[in-house]
Amino acid sequence: MASDGARKQFWKRSNSKVPGSLLKATPKAPSTPVKAKRISTFQEFESNTSDAWDAGEDEDGLLAMAAESLSSDVVMETANRVLRNHSQRQERHKLQEAPGPEQKPKPVAEPPLVPSGDIRLVKSISESHTSCPAESASDTVPLQRSQSLPHSVTVALGGTSDPSALSSSALSEREASRLDKFKQLLAGPHTDLEELRKLSWSGIPKPVRPITWKLLSGYLPANVDRRPATLQRKQKEYFAFIEHYYDSRNDDVHQDTYRQIHIDIPRMSPEALILQPKVTEIFERILFIWAIRHPASGYVQGINDLVTPFFVVFMCEHIEEEDVDAADISRVPAEVLRNVEADTYWCMSKLLDGIQDNYTFAQPGIQMKVKMLEELVSRIDEQVHRHLDQHEVRYLQFAFRWMNNLLMREVPLHCTIRLWDTYQSEPEGFSHFHLYVCAAFLVRWRKEILEEKDFQELLLFLQNLPTAHWGDEDISLLLAEAYRLKFAFADAPNHYKK
Repeated sequence: MASDGARKQFWKRSNSKVPGSLLKATPKAPSTPVKAKRISTFQEFESNTSDAWDAGEDEDGLLAMAAESLSSDVVMETANRVLRNHSQRQERHKLQEAPGPEQKPKPVAEPPLVPSGDIRLVKSISESHTSCPAESASDTVPLQRSQSLPHSVTVALGGTSDPSALSSSALSEREASRLDKFKQLLAGPHTDLEELRKLSWSGIPKPVRPITWKLLSGYLPANVDRRPATLQRKQKEYFAFIEHYYDSRNDDVHQDTYRQIHIDIPRMSPEALILQPKVTEIFERILFIWAIRHPASGYVQGINDLVTPFFVVFMCEHIEEEDVDAADISRVPAEVLRNVEADTYWCMSKLLDGIQDNYTFAQPGIQMKVKMLEELVSRIDEQVHRHLDQHEVRYLQFAFRWMNNLLMREVPLHCTIRLWDTYQSEPEGFSHFHLYVCAAFLVRWRKEILEEKDFQELLLFLQNLPTAHWGDEDISLLLAEAYRLKFAFADAPNHYKK
């Protein structure tokens, strides 16, 4: 384990700004500095830090720790506070589920007991077990891995985490506070996009997500007065494309493209929404027009999935149902559907502008990103990388889809939407930060991967990861780990391109 001085030097070396609200803290007087040592492996990085990430009210504070030049005492104090808060919530949840009145409650400050089954103690998704300094060891409480939570997590599109983990009053208070911050920022005559990105990194409340996505994607201008004219102009422009191009879908030169789009749309999810005739028609028009206007790539399977999050988020502004699957789109006014269709087209186009090399001939962007992922994982977790290699599992066999569909086939739709909150807040979120998310996602399953000793079973597991019950807490942990990786391997993209 690295010395306290090395840990202090690591945090003092960080000058990068971290998305999220800034934590105001007064650092204690630093001890004698130790000469900084370049961190060359993920294991060394892990041994020099003792972070614990949680999706509760402390998430923004921990993300901000990397932005401040703090002593290790301040860092560890904040990390220990997060661990204690997480433990207290877990204890309250256990007491609520107690089988009878005779069971004696345990002290809240006591660490939660861990069954001998699947639940494991971790401080990060990569399952390192670094210890804290001796003086703070008594305050440290291990964090339970969210995968092993015994209850299923159900989160609405605008939710934060499993409601059973927090009291409803505390949850609603935090949500209301975040929503107020967004509303204040969006209410001015000129929205500060940099502040909006910082605030959005930790998730965007459902009521303001449509306007926030439009601003972060670059579709709408920051100036409030210019937005109505911009919307009107872009919507008019899109339907001029429809009038000019859509009738050509049955021409010989375009019929193969249209036929493939028509085949792919029913395979998308959520089926209850996509298979509604009006929605199918909207998706066909959006994808066909985009393909015609981007002949360098045309339509490629995978692009169809990227329409859904924008359409769902923009539709939530106009329907009463909490679950979009249950909404009858035919009851939505035609003018509203036209506006949502145009907004979806332009925002999807903005996204694809940054990753279009993923879909040009031979998809070189995806080929490169999969290779980058392979090299990154070899540095993060050599044991997992070696295990995959020994069983002849190639990264292209499972990670191609991760890049092609931006993990949309791997996690539930509401998790994708939460991911995209952060992707749109990150510089090059879809093209660059996504790589680190994929690396964290793979290492997230290291125990299960290492237990599989058969090529077929290992590949089948990687292609069908058990994320059906994932919620926003799981995504927040994943994003926190991805940010750790980005912070530790900031030179990774340049290194891979050499």
